[in-house]
Amino acid sequence: MLPLHGIRVVDLSNVLAGPFCGYQLARMGAEVVKVENPKGGDLARGLGVDPEMARREMGLSFVAVNAAKQSIALDLKDPRGKAVFLDLVATADVVLENFRPNVMRRLGLDYPVLAARNPRLVYCAISGFGQTGPWAERPAYDQIVQGLAGVMSVTGDERSAPLRVGFPIADTVGGLTAAFAVAAALVEQRATGKGRCIDVSLLESTLATMGWVVSNYLNAGAIPRPMGNENFTAAPSGTFRVADGLLNISANEQKQFETLCDLIERPDLKVDPRFAERQARKLNRDALSGLIEERLASRGAAEWEATFNRHGVPAGQVLTVPQILDHPQMRERAFVEDLASLGTTGERLRVNRPGFRLSEAFPPPSDPPALGADTRSWMRRLGRSDNEIDALARDGVITLGPT
Repeated sequence: MLPLHGIRVVDLSNVLAGPFCGYQLARMGAEVVKVENPKGGDLARGLGVDPEMARREMGLSFVAVNAAKQSIALDLKDPRGKAVFLDLVATADVVLENFRPNVMRRLGLDYPVLAARNPRLVYCAISGFGQTGPWAERPAYDQIVQGLAGVMSVTGDERSAPLRVGFPIADTVGGLTAAFAVAAALVEQRATGKGRCIDVSLLESTLATMGWVVSNYLNAGAIPRPMGNENFTAAPSGTFRVADGLLNISANEQKQFETLCDLIERPDLKVDPRFAERQARKLNRDALSGLIEERLASRGAAEWEATFNRHGVPAGQVLTVPQILDHPQMRERAFVEDLASLGTTGERLRVNRPGFRLSEAFPPPSDPPALGADTRSWMRRLGRSDNEIDALARDGVITLGPT
């Protein structure tokens, strides 16, 4: 039995931050019920590099974070749809949404309304900038948040910065932040029987992960600058050229630096006044890197990687996404999982599990749901007759998934 077994999450969210949160909760055992717009559903259903999958409302962006969930297609603007939603909320532990602030209030479905129906409810609202403040109503996408949070200002080097991180890091971090907050609130709910409203800001979630950079500015006035592949806390620590490509080395501790000098057969660097002490190495990092790279040119990345790690100097090759996903480390830990459904090539779709393992293996996830796949079954569970269900479907208040 997984840790969140018995928890029901009603998920109104779209695209990435909210669905990523819901995916973490679902894989931990929660029953996650997506409530989607009957006209197309989650916008991510139409996103991804495979146009045929997107046409089938099963875009690969949707597949990535919506396995192990259910789907109800319900028009919340229609009073009949709203009534169904309120009945569903009465059975729930969590409501998750990532609309702009005040959308749920305008629908008459904000936290005070839902909490009156279900006082135990944990309500989590994810937005770009939070529910309050002068930016609250502004639209926000991941790249906008990356720029505003200062992430782009410290990504790349002095020539390439500001540079966007190569995946939607603000959305993803926001989703993880929300999942953590929801899980904590559920502990409180179980202990006290009380619910809570959680306000997650993508901007603040992203800034919160930049703790060292932020602290250096707040407490020492150090304005962060882009350093490319260098590590501002230590040297030699960064990306180095070797015979056949690049290698990351993090000799952050004195002992690691001295071992590295011996391994590259430059023991003299240990006593060179430019490099002997940690602070001196940081001030002379360019000269040190050049001398190290002269020695690294004699061997390839895989050989140096093995040598350094064997002697306690952290090192790793610079891999592509295909290379790491196919690595024995990831295969042994079963990071990639097969789904039952097939893509347009006839091969099984695959997803990755969360970034942790439990003492017992995760059960295989169910397929991402077709739009409205669970509408009829949930309508019945909420007391609607088949005649009423069919009438609501004819009126477009609900969409019934494939039978």
